[in-house]
Amino acid sequence: MLVEICESNRDQRDYTRAEMRRAIREVAACFAIYRSYVQPTRNEIADEDRRWIQSAVECAKQNRQDIGAGLFDFIGDVLTLKVKGKQETEFLMRFQQFTPPVMAKGVEDTAFYCYNRLAALCEVGGDPGSNGLTVAEFHAYNAKMQATHPHTMTTLSTHDTKRSDDVRARLAVLSEMPAKFGAVLNRWSRMNNNLRDELLSGAPGDMPDRNTEYLLYQTLIGAWPITTERLQEYMLKAAREAKQRTSWTSNNVEFENALHKFVDAVMSHPPFLNDLQQFVDTVKHAGRVNSLAQTLIKHTAPGVPDLYQGAELWDLSLVDPDNRRPVDYRLRAKLLHEIKRMPAAEAAAEAMRRADEGLPKLWTIHRALCLRRMQPETFAAHSTYTPLQVSGSKQEHVIAYLRGDAVTTVAPRLLHQLGGEWGHTVLDLPSGNWTDKLTGASLAGGNVALSEVLRDFPVALLVKD
Repeated sequence: MLVEICESNRDQRDYTRAEMRRAIREVAACFAIYRSYVQPTRNEIADEDRRWIQSAVECAKQNRQDIGAGLFDFIGDVLTLKVKGKQETEFLMRFQQFTPPVMAKGVEDTAFYCYNRLAALCEVGGDPGSNGLTVAEFHAYNAKMQATHPHTMTTLSTHDTKRSDDVRARLAVLSEMPAKFGAVLNRWSRMNNNLRDELLSGAPGDMPDRNTEYLLYQTLIGAWPITTERLQEYMLKAAREAKQRTSWTSNNVEFENALHKFVDAVMSHPPFLNDLQQFVDTVKHAGRVNSLAQTLIKHTAPGVPDLYQGAELWDLSLVDPDNRRPVDYRLRAKLLHEIKRMPAAEAAAEAMRRADEGLPKLWTIHRALCLRRMQPETFAAHSTYTPLQVSGSKQEHVIAYLRGDAVTTVAPRLLHQLGGEWGHTVLDLPSGNWTDKLTGASLAGGNVALSEVLRDFPVALLVKD
């Protein structure tokens, strides 16, 4: 199509087919977003689309200086409606369908398996180079969503996520303990170096490489307990997707065999497994609270909550096909039936006693969905999102906001650093009498101690009486 378009434009006829092919490839590879949404039939283009297209064109010109810059500029003109016509419209529409799979394969299915600084950030639509948001930035984003996309889907896991929400919630705790995590990694690597020497004789000393080993340890922390079979399947897929030492289309048998042996060895090494279990025990509770926090926020923040199969309880699944395993719905129905029959206070206490079964997450989801059914107007497009004031030395450790004028969400963050001490941190709760739908506790409006709000359950869903 581009050949034909160039043929009909006098100044563009001298470019070769090979140059055009390379130019299309480079512009597509330089797109920092999935696609633009230009509507040539209505002559509509947003300023945001212009910026992204121009950025991709400039990037492509820098990367391929062996191709005339004028060709890249011409492609940019077609993509931004500066050059129009029937063929140009067809090219633009097809190009907008072409860039999403390029983005998905190049970034999510390649780069995201290579850049393993914190694996929890390597998620679909995410940015592993980020360092998180402040509470103020979080509130600003939600306020924008309520104003612009109040019916957007809010979700934590889909069929396509690299790791389940509970795996990511646990891995997020590592960001609060970099020194301790670094020391643990060094210890584990020393422990397992002997296995590498004993079991991988004849293989090059860098098999598996340190980056793959680093991903292995993060995966074990996030998904523990995990079977050797599941871990083997995941690590092979991750290595092939990374395309650094092996790939789907060009298997490096020597590397894959070495990786398989190494995974088998560490999963049969009691000193390492004992140390791993002890470390997971130090982050497991904080990871579960992270999960409850993000689960409650998902159900009360602007948007429509979506629940992936099996995620009603703790779910430590990895990328597909691991997250396509059969779900025990009978168990979930049984647990839900048990907990629904109890008063809120008893159910919350029972859920915490049986935390290993995933009851706290099930209870949070159930109560939040019941509230949405009872008060749909609170979460509707015309409702409001209002950050609530928190003051005190630990104010950065909590997210609190009001939906409408009668529903308050309170969720802790950075729990490991908090150390269980709220000090004199208080929530400025709007006036009135409030009931926590998760525990049944009653609170009066005004300055309320966070230690009281979150005394009986890790998160709070307060409704004005």
